[in-house]
Amino acid sequence: MKRLLIGLASFALAGCATQDAVAPKKSAEQIVAHNLDTPWAIERSDNTFYITERPGHIVKVQHGDMKRQNITLSAPLATAAEAGLLGFVLAPDFTTSNRAFAYYTYESTKGQFNRIVELRYDESMWQEEKILLDHIPSGTYHHGGRLKIGPDHKLYATVGDASDPNLAQQRTSLAGKILRLNLDGSIPHDNPSSHSYVYSYGHRNPQGIVWLGRTMYASEHGNSAHDEINRIEPGHNYGWPIIEGTATKPMMETPLFTSGADTTWAPSGMAASGSKLYVAALRGTAIIEFDLKTKKQRTIVSDVGRIRDVMLVDNTLYFITNNRDGRGTPQEGDDYLMQQTIK
Repeated sequence: MKRLLIGLASFALAGCATQDAVAPKKSAEQIVAHNLDTPWAIERSDNTFYITERPGHIVKVQHGDMKRQNITLSAPLATAAEAGLLGFVLAPDFTTSNRAFAYYTYESTKGQFNRIVELRYDESMWQEEKILLDHIPSGTYHHGGRLKIGPDHKLYATVGDASDPNLAQQRTSLAGKILRLNLDGSIPHDNPSSHSYVYSYGHRNPQGIVWLGRTMYASEHGNSAHDEINRIEPGHNYGWPIIEGTATKPMMETPLFTSGADTTWAPSGMAASGSKLYVAALRGTAIIEFDLKTKKQRTIVSDVGRIRDVMLVDNTLYFITNNRDGRGTPQEGDDYLMQQTIK
């Protein structure tokens, strides 16, 4: 295969020498940044990218420079499988307030939990300013972790079942849910229950959310297979662990798309445009396009390994590989922030 075109020449990590990316890739994709350390989420402000890394850094990529920035948190990050610094989203007024929000798994004397926090940026590092929601259940794996701000200016978070499937059906537990918060951490008065953060439930391990207009969609890891793409309605039950895939049961939702019993996508971050959803696939090692009108799907990025998150800017997809997360086969230069034009 042809070597990838270098999108922004060479990049240097803070305190490290510049290194050339040499991994052979398909020429359709371009490298924007390389040598990322288990990246999880992409955000963008103007022409600057911010990428979380699970071990506890935020990488800033701007005008050809790449800097790994420190983040100060109020508790040590957990080192469990799939855990660490996960979801990240910039506040709508980030350019003036320097605020952002993060989701991370931490360890304390009381156990392992997830929390959602507000961060402040001072041009060289990030500081946790406020805990918005704490003691979100966390198990051996299935932490969820995606954060997004919806068209209603509310903060949404995906939470896995914390390795305990029964929690997904318990409305009083935050595990196996999609949560909805005000940006100050309070419960929105128009949530399905005015006394609960729970927006939808019955989820196994959702890791992607996106909107087309005001309609919300989510990606979810199935049990070995039966991965799902769902349309999310407030207060609805998405079935886990009672049903999954194409199974049906009254008062439970079935997905718009499922990988079936013999295929695994391991879907993660999402982007959307028109009638199409673009989903990062870890086990599927691809970005998959799902057309809501035709009900068809196609692979539009492949042969770069595990893909964790995706962002769409005009007709260009930006995405991060996750080949160093312990489950991939890393090549020299992994992991990458990459781009590809949609055709």
